[in-house]
Amino acid sequence: MELIVATGNAHKLLELAPALPGHRLLSPADIGLESFEVEEDGEDYVDNALKKARALYSLCGRPSLADDSGLSVHALGGAPGVRSARYGSEEGGSRLSSEERNALLLKRMEGAADRDCAFVCCLVLVLSADRFFVVQESCPGLLLEAPRGSGGFGYDPIVYLPRLGKSVAELTLEEKNRLSHRGRACARMAALLSAIEAAP
Repeated sequence: MELIVATGNAHKLLELAPALPGHRLLSPADIGLESFEVEEDGEDYVDNALKKARALYSLCGRPSLADDSGLSVHALGGAPGVRSARYGSEEGGSRLSSEERNALLLKRMEGAADRDCAFVCCLVLVLSADRFFVVQESCPGLLLEAPRGSGGFGYDPIVYLPRLGKSVAELTLEEKNRLSHRGRACARMAALLSAIEAAP
């Protein structure tokens, strides 16, 4: 199936493509929607992903896939959460870089004993105005005290996976696609897509 993905983030497309084999993933820009942008003001990941997927579908009328994801830190009441990409930015101001957001989060967590955290990913597939599918998965870990690894993006260098002894930024792409919040959500979505395509 050809899916239009509601993102301008090239990293997300790179991660999604091998995790959804057999499907062609295109960005809004690939189909001429250069300025596609949706305000992510939902209360949770499902709200944001559904809003983006529906907005994209209304513009292109083609199967539309949207992702909303973030990092939830237990000691911070779930923050940054749905504001992960905007964490620490002034309202109306420019966003901090990933490195700046990571540094700010580690500063706020300095000395905290509870380092439990989890990446969360919600994927929404809209096939028509009245037909959509939602999957949400998580990847629990521990917040490091300093970044480790050069792979991935966003908060990956500061989240440690104890069972692997690696930060998310130290995972291979194959490991990340299998174990990460987005990888797990993609596996669920791939199963759904197979069932949808097999249906009469």
